[in-house]
Amino acid sequence: MSANATAPAVGAVPAAPRLRFIDAVNPVTRLAAVMVLTTPLLLTVDWLSAAVALGIQLLLFAVAGVTPRLLIARTWPILLAAPVAGVSMLLYGRPAGTEYWSFWLARVTDGSIDLALAITVRVLAIGLPAALLFLRVDPTELADGLAQIARLPSRFVLGALAATRLVGLFVEDWRAMALSRRARGIGDHRTLRRIATMAFALLVLAIRRGSKLATAMEARGFGSDIQRTWARQSRVGIPDVALLVIATAIAAIAIAVAVWAGTFHPVWA
Repeated sequence: MSANATAPAVGAVPAAPRLRFIDAVNPVTRLAAVMVLTTPLLLTVDWLSAAVALGIQLLLFAVAGVTPRLLIARTWPILLAAPVAGVSMLLYGRPAGTEYWSFWLARVTDGSIDLALAITVRVLAIGLPAALLFLRVDPTELADGLAQIARLPSRFVLGALAATRLVGLFVEDWRAMALSRRARGIGDHRTLRRIATMAFALLVLAIRRGSKLATAMEARGFGSDIQRTWARQSRVGIPDVALLVIATAIAAIAIAVAVWAGTFHPVWA
């Protein structure tokens, strides 16, 4: 076999690396761990609880094998969204204390600064574990777990799995339409109109493909009310219990530290 045959394609997205301990956990357990970890953080608006949770998370992910380069590559939308949310709170948050700057509706005060810091750190503390815990999740394994462990209806699970499998085709369809329009000489002008027409064409194509897929699945018995069997059994074990315990401990420690320091500020207060 030649060297060119084994070389990765130019521009190809590298596969997510394996992470220690996390790869052995069932996808449904990861979903439950994210909910256990992030729900308490949504009940308070203070910077300390989020900072404690974020610090522990980064330490544990580093132990699992998440490098700074991988962190930036996989979570850059969250890293960009966090300061944007913080700036909006800084300018338009509830004013309190000393006012440092104002312009029309924008006011920077002690209260808005504290709120901006809390929101920025909180977005990171909630978003990073949700993204990093699902670096290497096979949609089929997640569907197996949702149906067998979470006991969700098989019709809903299989429909969602089929839709997930088709999402990757949208990028290829968009690229093919762009190349075909450029070949006809209509792809380099009127950008807004081109995007609108291509989006409408993609919507029509998605509806047609979804209808055909639904008919094919119905013909193969996916819509039957009879209790179905599964080709692969989804299991949980000690790593799953350990992850849930760690998620619960992180949330409890973060809230306890905030209460102890006097910064705990519930959202309903």
